[in-house]
Amino acid sequence: MPLEEHKIAGQRFGKYVLLDRIAVGGMAEIFLARQEGLEGFEKTIVIKRIRPHLSSQKAFVNMFLNEAKLAAQLNHPNIVQIYDLGKIAESYFIAMEYIFGRDMRRIIPKADGMGIPFPMVYALKIASSVCEGLYYAHQKTDMYGGALHIVHRDVTPENIFVSFDGTVKILDFGIAKAANQVEQTRVGEIKGKLSYMSPEQCMGKVLDHRSDLFSLGVVLYEWITGFKLFTGESEVAILKSITDGKIYPPSYFKADVPEAVEHILMKALDKDRDKRYQSAWEMQYDLDQFLSQYEFTPSNIHLANFLKQLFSDELDEERKRLAARGSMLAPPPEPEEAMEIGEEDLEPIPLRPRAQRSSPGGTSSRGSSRVLTVDLKAADYEALKALADRNDLAVGALVGEIVASYLKFK
Repeated sequence: MPLEEHKIAGQRFGKYVLLDRIAVGGMAEIFLARQEGLEGFEKTIVIKRIRPHLSSQKAFVNMFLNEAKLAAQLNHPNIVQIYDLGKIAESYFIAMEYIFGRDMRRIIPKADGMGIPFPMVYALKIASSVCEGLYYAHQKTDMYGGALHIVHRDVTPENIFVSFDGTVKILDFGIAKAANQVEQTRVGEIKGKLSYMSPEQCMGKVLDHRSDLFSLGVVLYEWITGFKLFTGESEVAILKSITDGKIYPPSYFKADVPEAVEHILMKALDKDRDKRYQSAWEMQYDLDQFLSQYEFTPSNIHLANFLKQLFSDELDEERKRLAARGSMLAPPPEPEEAMEIGEEDLEPIPLRPRAQRSSPGGTSSRGSSRVLTVDLKAADYEALKALADRNDLAVGALVGEIVASYLKFK
């Protein structure tokens, strides 16, 4: 095992323990991690940590935080849940739900490599679940009933995840808006994303939910026909293909595509968004209507069994690898291992309520204070610092407010 992997397994990141690095992209590193709590509580999660060179780009950071805050409000069975958003040291991160499964960017090629055509009904079922998640997000309002106008902007095979229990999940809601601020994204990644953009997205127009439906139409067209709809030698060529190129009916590439399915795809792919499906619910309704009348309507169990058969050669190996990562975890720090708050973080902390005007000896204590030094475990300090950062406070000021509040209401 490479030395770098040894370093990652068991590395503490605030209140989390990193188990394994799953992926590295132009914007972020993704880790499998463990969250620990009281009485032996443990939860497997995923940490998406922003790459260090992006933390200094204020425009990107602000956009990332704003979009992630919106995405964190989404709570739906077909959307990966965000649990935490914060900053530890110089690293901004998102802690999100861990799903044991594969994304569609890996599922389709896996089936092709085994000589198994991906069943059309499974593609339609997955698309229906994506529609359900999209509709929920598109209709999401704030606590006062105001529309949040959430648009995913990056509905691609890699952001559609299917678990080994057959549940479909959408990843990375809204993060694409922040990713647009990144200049260092690799060329291959840009071209891959471009192929699923809507015409209005390519032209830089203001987007609404119908852009996501076009992208889903592109994805579904590819799954059913095996043909990638928009390609080109360069970014400009791909953009021109999306905005000006002809979209052939799916039966042009695959003669046995049912007429009803062709109608769904061509409506989702209309370049005039006013002629497209006007909501994800409308598209889901047509998909479900077709599936309900088809000779075979798959359930989550059918989809789960299909995936387990596809990836049977990987499942045992993956479980063993994760078990090995768990056995390498660094033990928790001993009680005597503590971190003292640095002098730069210390601020005067009142040892008695400010409302108390005099000491027992009669001397006024208004404005007087003492400095309290507190020993903390490293993990506790990082968690406290992350909380302070989220509230734009120095650690000492945050501790001062906590102590003052406790004394006030004691």
